Amino acid sequence: MKIDLNCDMGESFGPYTMGRDQEVLPYVTSVNLACGFHGGDPMVMAKTVKLAKKAKVNIGAHPGYHDLQGFGRRKITMAPDEVTALILYQLGALDGFLRREGERITHVKPHGALYNQAAVDAKLAWAVARAVRDFDDRAILVGLFGSALIKEGKRAGLDVAREAFLDRHYQKDGTLVPRSQPGAVLEDPEQAAARAVKMVGEGKVVSYEGQDLPLSCDTICIHGDTPQAVQMAKRVFQTLLKNDIRVRPMRANG
Repeated sequence: MKIDLNCDMGESFGPYTMGRDQEVLPYVTSVNLACGFHGGDPMVMAKTVKLAKKAKVNIGAHPGYHDLQGFGRRKITMAPDEVTALILYQLGALDGFLRREGERITHVKPHGALYNQAAVDAKLAWAVARAVRDFDDRAILVGLFGSALIKEGKRAGLDVAREAFLDRHYQKDGTLVPRSQPGAVLEDPEQAAARAVKMVGEGKVVSYEGQDLPLSCDTICIHGDTPQAVQMAKRVFQTLLKNDIRVRPMRANG
């Protein structure tokens, strides 16, 4: 068995620091870099690309709504063509820094509200998938397991990676519990590690209501902006290896 561990990074902005990117990097195999709209700025993008290249991890884009104040977690209503253009703009920005380092975008994972809306809205999901396809049809589209984003990515002819979350609770319909709800975010590294083994080994996750939900995943996310991100990433990485689960970049998953 094998699995990819991914982390959202490069979300600092100006004098504001978000996450402990350099400390998390040894325990993940893919990173999703903010492209300047919900977080990140040109200098942060340049620095994070260099860090990721040195760590030899897959480098992906993490585009979101143009919403620095809300960290991209507020719903914004946009026409599908606007969403496609919004994503293309951000992919182009990150691509410039990657080209300078001889790298390329291996995958695209929408951020925050855009990710959650595209999980249930087929038109929005298609707008995202079209942007990725038009930019580089070799790029992998990352989306929530069972979501519209995965379905529309396949329809666009893209490779897709089904994503699971260690540090977020699931509702019984398979969507994520809103962050506004108490207990939506998990902070215990031991609990996260046990969830990772269950997800990969058994194909299940326990919902917020306490039910076992079926789940298949190619990549598992550890949010870099949570207080326990470093401890969680280390514990999950070690626990997976102890259970004979190899940690490999999502490109290796096919």
